Amino acid sequence: IIANHSLSHVPVCDNNYNPPLCSNLYHDQSQTPGYPHGDGDCAAPGCDVGSVPVGEYLFDPRNANVSVHGQTFIEWFVDEYFGGAAGIGNDNIIGFYIDDDWGNMNKNGPSEMNAYAMQDMGLGPEELPAIVTAYNWVARTVYESIVAKGKFAWDLFLNNDPNCANCGDCPQPWVKPSTCAADLRFYGCNASSVFQQRALLYGFSPGSCHGVNPSHLTMVEQDVANFLLVRGLYAYLGNGWTGCSHVYEYPAEQFNADYGEPLGLCHETAPDSGVFVREWTHATVQMDCNTWTPKITFK
Repeated sequence: IIANHSLSHVPVCDNNYNPPLCSNLYHDQSQTPGYPHGDGDCAAPGCDVGSVPVGEYLFDPRNANVSVHGQTFIEWFVDEYFGGAAGIGNDNIIGFYIDDDWGNMNKNGPSEMNAYAMQDMGLGPEELPAIVTAYNWVARTVYESIVAKGKFAWDLFLNNDPNCANCGDCPQPWVKPSTCAADLRFYGCNASSVFQQRALLYGFSPGSCHGVNPSHLTMVEQDVANFLLVRGLYAYLGNGWTGCSHVYEYPAEQFNADYGEPLGLCHETAPDSGVFVREWTHATVQMDCNTWTPKITFK
């Protein structure tokens, strides 16, 4: 952060502690936990993350290939930060939510940071292109390492986020009441459907981010039935990014049920009937698009 802390637009110290916790590394609190309240609420006396204040910190990707003690940043980032026992190397972790970037979501600097972040770091606009190029290379390297180990990254899922197709923060349901039959014919009952080739992200109705109250889902039965009718080998049904400190409804009856494995694609019961069926080893899944009525019969 700039040497003259009095000119900084964000606090350098966390004054909830005595003595205060301070860091000369740039950090802000745009989307971080806080005490007593933040994007996630900490217990007294404050958010304890060790010897530095809680906050959003930044790496300079231009230093990705700089070696410190025999290890470059990109080696540490891929092999340890993402690849270690708390990441790719853990069998219980199957995917990652990687958010924000340099110069893409925010053309003037890092995304979802304080508006004066570049100024407070002493960086000028002439330095941004090199940072963006370096960041994109680091991101591609990380994503390739994740996929190579058979894991997922949230924004690599096929999604229909209306705001950012590369993000998937606000996933929508792929089958909607007004286009139900056409959606199922195109996405589910079609052997050449992209759903059979890509990992799928399916959002709860009526669609995140602003349409869904995660504590009160309104079309769980329809969403589960349609999800089971259209999904391929790899698919996820759930919410997008709606922030921390929320209650998320877990539809246990539907989510804990064992549907088995699909025995083929879905099919329409008769030409233009608007009724679609897919057989699973443990259940028969049906959606009547004429009345928006799902039916799951266990075998």
